Amino acid sequence: MNAPAEILAADVLIVGAGPVGLTMAMDLAARGVKVLIAEIRRYAEPPNVKCNHVASRTMEQFRRLGVARKLRDAGLPADYPNDVVFRTSVTGIELTRIPIPCRRDRYTEAEGPDAWWPTAEPPHRINQIYLEPILLEHTAALSGVTLLNRTQVTGFMQDETGVVATATSLDDGGTRTLRARFMVGCDGGSSAVRKQIGAKLEGTAVIQRVQSTYIRAPQLRSLIPGKPAWSYYSMNPRRCGTMFAIDGHATWLVHNHLNAEEPEFDSVDRDRSIRDILGVGPDFEYEVISKEDWVGRRLVADRFRDRRVFLAGDAAHLWVPYAGYGMNAGIADALNLSWLLAACVQGWADERILDAYEAERQPITEQVSRFAMDHAQKMIRARRTVPADIEAPGPEADAQRADIGREAYELNVQQFCCAGLNFGYYYTGSPVIEYDDAAPPAYSMGAFTPSTVPGCRAPHFWLTDGRSLYDAFGPAYTLLRFDRHADVAPLQRAAQATGMPLTVLDVDAPAVPAEYVHALVMCRADQHVVWRGDAVPRNGDAFIARLCGRAMAEATL
Repeated sequence: MNAPAEILAADVLIVGAGPVGLTMAMDLAARGVKVLIAEIRRYAEPPNVKCNHVASRTMEQFRRLGVARKLRDAGLPADYPNDVVFRTSVTGIELTRIPIPCRRDRYTEAEGPDAWWPTAEPPHRINQIYLEPILLEHTAALSGVTLLNRTQVTGFMQDETGVVATATSLDDGGTRTLRARFMVGCDGGSSAVRKQIGAKLEGTAVIQRVQSTYIRAPQLRSLIPGKPAWSYYSMNPRRCGTMFAIDGHATWLVHNHLNAEEPEFDSVDRDRSIRDILGVGPDFEYEVISKEDWVGRRLVADRFRDRRVFLAGDAAHLWVPYAGYGMNAGIADALNLSWLLAACVQGWADERILDAYEAERQPITEQVSRFAMDHAQKMIRARRTVPADIEAPGPEADAQRADIGREAYELNVQQFCCAGLNFGYYYTGSPVIEYDDAAPPAYSMGAFTPSTVPGCRAPHFWLTDGRSLYDAFGPAYTLLRFDRHADVAPLQRAAQATGMPLTVLDVDAPAVPAEYVHALVMCRADQHVVWRGDAVPRNGDAFIARLCGRAMAEATL
């Protein structure tokens, strides 16, 4: 007779321990929520060489979760330039350069397109092979988190109280039963969770194929003229590609952007393409560490949820990773959802609050994916129009290269210094945001207008005591009071009656952004404004009920 399967229980089951799943677990644990993570890889098994950029919004949340400093201390050498350079080849003629501060100067540099960020935590260039182990170690040590490695969730059922999943050990074939109130599929582009809930990816299946190779080439850096860079764009008539510095010394990731008439990864000579991108001859020696070929897509799931089961990250959306917004958008999903799940587990919110997740994140995902796709198509056109004589000597060719450099700078500065994607996006149509008559300002990949319109990110500023505004935010809702005469007691009483955590912050700051024109501004832990006014809503109970996901009273707020 077979022994009964082991049963493990938690509040939330997360399928997948990549950066998205780990970040969600960190946030849930910080809120006292018990978490199970099922991951098919072994503990500390090296991740693929993927994302190279942690966005400012992500770093702001890592600061809150206590891991930002660890991440800042990892990756490229502290003094290694994070610049993006465009050349005829990696070792060839420089066309233009986008200056980005090295991590040593990240907090102090004030000049350049990537140095003016209105935040306590600017971006950080670090490859996933360094990022993920730090997140993993931090998460595994947290109280309330159980990490199940070499464990595959093979199926699940759900009812009105929770989810029951069957998990199989990939080492011995044993089975476990995993019980949770909620489950989140962070299991990547081929997500089994997405398939079981019947969600479908819709959009453009293939934008471009990229033959990607992780190499070790210790001699390469000495062959590159001038100041080093984090990212190198190679533009020549033989082969266009991109290279990223991984360790700043010997390891590099080379992307060979295939042309439309090259439909298969193996239809192009990998070695020759790498040499054309690098600008080196047949005698140059390098070692292939791994092949990391990928397909650029623009696919968004038609739904992010089936009752108690949710999708986040690549399980919910796949797009060309321009501006690094594959992983970062997935982490934004996780942090949008985690506080909503915690609100339900903690008991102060109705489960209808969970409707906000899909209502907020799916439209943003659609917008951002189109930004990325549009940029990808512009880059494809640019690669097709590289002139045959781009490497020719003489003043005429110099002038041509200068023109190409200016065009490359203008096109790409917005993706590498993407303030709009960090700070400009806003949520519309959310059931837990009290909108007013003002429209949120438009944004692009590179530009935005700060705003306190409900749904927008609360503009950052520093408090007199030296803290970032976000450092003073509470775990759920924070009411910023700019006029200490404003009576907020009715909201405090209503919040206390429901158990909703409400932090009232009397703002004391040397300078407050001009966008704060109201006496009161209510914000969430993810920094988005949910309401603003000069006096508390007339029906405070109904207002708090809305923030808790409960049905709105008929009375006007």
